[in-house]
Amino acid sequence: MDEGQALASFGALSQETRLQIVRMLVVAGPDGMAAGMIAEKLEVSPSNVSFHLKELDRAGLIGQQRESRSIVYTANYDVLGGLVRFLMEDCCAGHPEVCAQAAQVAACCAPAVRNVP
Repeated sequence: MDEGQALASFGALSQETRLQIVRMLVVAGPDGMAAGMIAEKLEVSPSNVSFHLKELDRAGLIGQQRESRSIVYTANYDVLGGLVRFLMEDCCAGHPEVCAQAAQVAACCAPAVRNVP
């Protein structure tokens, strides 16, 4: 991930509703969630959620897939992991053991979720 991509991602995540959506989609896993369900759980209007989903999609943090009449959104684990790795690249002034746990999370979580049937 380059600095421009990181800035776009952080910009998208710097809004409360969008951060809540990403966290919700991470928990939902590879099955994702329909836009209507996201709006219902966050207690906001569908048009409000649609606006935020578009911003997250533009930043590459989420993906979407049509299923019947619904659009189901999923977290983009590769991009989210890349964002964490971007933060950790020059970690701890030459003492990587300080941030080893965070680096391990970034490296292992996305593949584990993607391989869930």
